[in-house]
Amino acid sequence: MDLSCKSEYALLALIELSAHHASGEPLQIRQISAKQNIPDRYLEQLLATLRRAGLVKSQRGARGGYLLAREPWKVSLYDAVSCIEGFDGQPDGDKSPKTSEAVVIQDVWGEVRQAAETVLQRYTLQDLLDQRNAKQQIDIMYYI
Repeated sequence: MDLSCKSEYALLALIELSAHHASGEPLQIRQISAKQNIPDRYLEQLLATLRRAGLVKSQRGARGGYLLAREPWKVSLYDAVSCIEGFDGQPDGDKSPKTSEAVVIQDVWGEVRQAAETVLQRYTLQDLLDQRNAKQQIDIMYYI
């Protein structure tokens, strides 16, 4: 199982917004895009989705841009990924398996999904930001 490109880009943008959360200054799409190497148009769509879900807010004007709607320690990775991927923890609709093999596969896949959701709920944007900052410090020390 891999993280989709869509979710990865959304998380990268959210980490960038988390890094600037304390300043209260909004970041423009082009700033996030340049820093995280995300195509502008794609980022615009992702931020619109995150805004509709209440994870980010936008500010209009010459000094406008995007801000986190909540503190980074209050936004779980599950919040972000479920918003982007569109899952809500509910089982898929009326896809009743017809065979016992299909039932077994569906049961195991349900366990996999639950395990992934548990891990995503355990981490917040602040955790990712802290890990990024620690990694950057190690990288800086390595080059000295």
